[in-house]
Amino acid sequence: MFKQYQLRDYRFRLLFYVYAISIIGIMVIGSALKSVQSSQIKGLIIGTAAMAVVSLMDYIWVLKFYWLIYVFNLVLLALVKIPFAGIEPFGKEVNGATRWLNIGGFQFQPSELSKLLLILFFARFFEKYKEQLNTWKILPLTAVLFGVPALFIVEQPDLSTTISITVIFLILIFIAGLSYKLIGGALAVAVPSAIVFISLILQPDQKILKDYAFRRIMAWLDPAKYADDAYQQLNSIMAIGSGQLAGKGLNNNSVSSVKNGSFIAEPQTDFIFAVTGEELGFIGCATIILLLALIVLECIWIGKRSREFSGTLICCGVAGYIGFQSFVNICVATGIMPNTGIPLPFVSYGMTSLVTLFLAIGFVLNVGLQPKKY
Repeated sequence: MFKQYQLRDYRFRLLFYVYAISIIGIMVIGSALKSVQSSQIKGLIIGTAAMAVVSLMDYIWVLKFYWLIYVFNLVLLALVKIPFAGIEPFGKEVNGATRWLNIGGFQFQPSELSKLLLILFFARFFEKYKEQLNTWKILPLTAVLFGVPALFIVEQPDLSTTISITVIFLILIFIAGLSYKLIGGALAVAVPSAIVFISLILQPDQKILKDYAFRRIMAWLDPAKYADDAYQQLNSIMAIGSGQLAGKGLNNNSVSSVKNGSFIAEPQTDFIFAVTGEELGFIGCATIILLLALIVLECIWIGKRSREFSGTLICCGVAGYIGFQSFVNICVATGIMPNTGIPLPFVSYGMTSLVTLFLAIGFVLNVGLQPKKY
C-alpha cells in the first residue's frame, strides 16, 4: 500500500502551482461572496490532507481494486436518484437538479467525484486490455462501462458534468491506443450527425434538449432576442473588460462594479473568472490561465515519465479533466461558448470539486514518485 520513495522525485513544482492558484481562488471567492470563503478554506485543508495521504499511497496497489472503484462510483450515483428497499433517494434537490448527497450531515456531489473514479477505473481497465482494445469484444464493453455512470449523471440532470466525463473518457481511450481507422470512421459519422443534430435543436419546436439547455444556446446565438437568458454572460464580459490591466482591487466598494451591483448570479462558482477579471484585471486573469496551463503540462510531463502505462493514463486523464474544464469555463465567462455551468478548477467555490481535484493531484504526485529508470 505504501512504498519507500525518493524525496527528489516528489513534484514540489506542481504543488506550488496548485497552492498558488488555490490561494488566488480563496481570495477571489471571499470578494465574490464572503460567507462561503471559510468553506473553501476548509476544503483546502481537507484536500491537502487527502492529497498528502494519496500521494504516498501506491497507485498500482489502489488500481488492483478497480472493479470496486467502479461499483462504488455507481452506488454513489444511484443513491442520488434511485430508491432502495422502499427508502427514498438520498439526493438533495438544488435549483431544479438533484445532484447532492446528504449523508450524516455531510453534503457532497457524487458526479464531481465520479470524474476521478472513472479515470482510475479506466486507467487500469485500458492497461489490462490494451492489446485487445480495438476488438469487437472490448469496445462494446467499454462503451457500456462508460455509458452506465454517464446515464446516472444525465438523469440528475447534469449536462455539464456529462460533457466533462465524456471528454475525459475520449482522452483516455485515445491515449490507450484506439485505432486511427476507428477514429476516422467515428469522425466520418460524428461530423454529419453533429450538423444534423445542431440543425434539429435550433428548431423552435425541438424536443431533444431540455428547455433550459435550448434557451442557453439560443441566448448565446441571439442575445438580443433572449435577453433574460443572455444577461449573465453579457454582464460577465462587461465585468472582465471593466477590470482593464490591473483591476479594481479585491473587495472594492466601487459603485460601477458589476459584481457589487449583483448583475452576476452565483459569481463565486461558474462565473468566478468574471470577478477575477473585474477585480484583478488582465494580470489576474493571465496569472490564472498560466497556472492552469502549467498544472496541465506538469501532469502530462509526469505521465510521460511514468513507470506503468496506467500511471500515464491517470496523469493524462487528470490533465484532460483540469484542462477541459478550464477551457470551457473561461470560454463561457468570455462569451465564446454557451453557458454550461462548469466550474473553474481550483478557483470556483465548491468543496467537493476542490477536494476531488486535490485527490487527483495526489495520484499524479504518486505516479511521479515511481518514474521510469532510464
